[in-house]
Amino acid sequence: MLGRSGPATIPAALIDAAGRFPGREAVVDGPVRMTYGELHQQVRRCASLFIDNGIHRGDRVAICSPNTQHWVIAALGALYCGATLVPVNTRFTGPEMLDVVERSETAALVVAGPFLGTDRIAELRAAGLGPLRLILRIPADGTPPPEAGVVDWAAVESMPVSPEADARADAVAPDDVSDILFTSGTTGRSKGAMSAHRQSIGVARAWADCGQLTAEDRYLVINPFFHSFGYKAGMLAALLSGCTILPQRTFDVDATMRVIAAERITVLPGAPTIYQTMLDSPGLREHDLSSLRLAVTGAATVAVALVERMRADLSFDTVLTAYGLTEAVVATMCRPDDDAETIARTCGRAAADFEVRTAEDSGEILLRGPNTMLGYLDDPEATAEAIDVEGWLHTGDVGTLDERGYLKITDRIKDMYICGGFNVYPAEVEQALARLDGVADSAVIGVPDTRMGEVGRAYVVRRPGADVSASDIVEHCKAVLANYKVPRQVEFRDQLPRNPSGKVLKRVLRDEEAKA
Repeated sequence: MLGRSGPATIPAALIDAAGRFPGREAVVDGPVRMTYGELHQQVRRCASLFIDNGIHRGDRVAICSPNTQHWVIAALGALYCGATLVPVNTRFTGPEMLDVVERSETAALVVAGPFLGTDRIAELRAAGLGPLRLILRIPADGTPPPEAGVVDWAAVESMPVSPEADARADAVAPDDVSDILFTSGTTGRSKGAMSAHRQSIGVARAWADCGQLTAEDRYLVINPFFHSFGYKAGMLAALLSGCTILPQRTFDVDATMRVIAAERITVLPGAPTIYQTMLDSPGLREHDLSSLRLAVTGAATVAVALVERMRADLSFDTVLTAYGLTEAVVATMCRPDDDAETIARTCGRAAADFEVRTAEDSGEILLRGPNTMLGYLDDPEATAEAIDVEGWLHTGDVGTLDERGYLKITDRIKDMYICGGFNVYPAEVEQALARLDGVADSAVIGVPDTRMGEVGRAYVVRRPGADVSASDIVEHCKAVLANYKVPRQVEFRDQLPRNPSGKVLKRVLRDEEAKA
């Protein structure tokens, strides 16, 4: 179905892309090179397989697999036959995967075969997986032996196209639920955020417009497809613009730079740590990265120096920062003509038809617009807590808006701690640490203190070869921050715990502190 600005459903977007770009490469995955015409045909086969196994309109199809061409085909196949997509985090344990499968009442599961030493089907069965209408196995690392109750991917490639598949695709409506994305869990047990087709298309289109994506672009998708950054700002944005996507299963800096050079990658979004790792790589100068034009980042503190080095040393013409969450995927985004200071210090201005404001009492960021989630799956209380009666989504993030409407994140509300009666927002301390030479990454939390109530503890990752000390950290903070904001404790780490979108899992750090 077409909306006022083009396709209003994901199946319609695929059909439109196949009609406009039939011979253009859609997906490149190792030796596999698939045009939009071929992708459409494979999706029709996959949809037909779902239909043949009793998947009806509105049923849930879960996918737990790394970034490959199979994920793209399976996801689009599920949506093409009118089902609702449920991406599952590939880092989940068996019980965590089972929790999502059971809570979403999954009818069909698309799952990777043994990959990186993990057999997800075995883990799910050990956790108590019950019968499903279909388990479709993706050959993530070679072709595994046949297994009872499991259909292998070859069945998709040999499946005749059913006329019902196209009829199902045509029947999908803009307000039908397209996907249920479970929140990252930085604040506790994940919740399933539901979006309609028009919303998933809306945020993907906004992201593509801000990034000025065209059919000439070649997009390396490092962000996992199970996350909105990889799925909606990745796969769907590419589908709407007709560009080529190259899914990457895991991030390896040397492999990434080889692919960029060989495939002439133009678009490379990711967390700041990806670009910093590339800049710190001894092999940086061995690869031709001149094709790169667009980077989009966020989810962490971004230093002005990093933005400048990305432009100078990684060849990016445009570096953008953005802000979003599972419940509102693209809320704000910088624009290509923004300066380095704006890009590093803010998350841009409103995008995707969102209104943005901050609460007067707490500074909490509030969002309202047509692309706010429909609600949490089977959780009306949590939905009512998140979205008020006037339609404002309470993000749990704290920020400020400047006179231009550009948003600056200061922290999550629960990350704030009180030191000697003063509120401390860790993001402000982390931003100060980002400006200290020798610091690659940091996270600050509040820890109990008998005199002050709470004091700051800074977890710091040094740059390769740097010898910055704890006293250097404290002295630097004393020079740029009020005394109550200066961390009283410093701990050096090789890396910080993060979720797939790049957010530091401060809950993990707090749990470690509590156990200690």
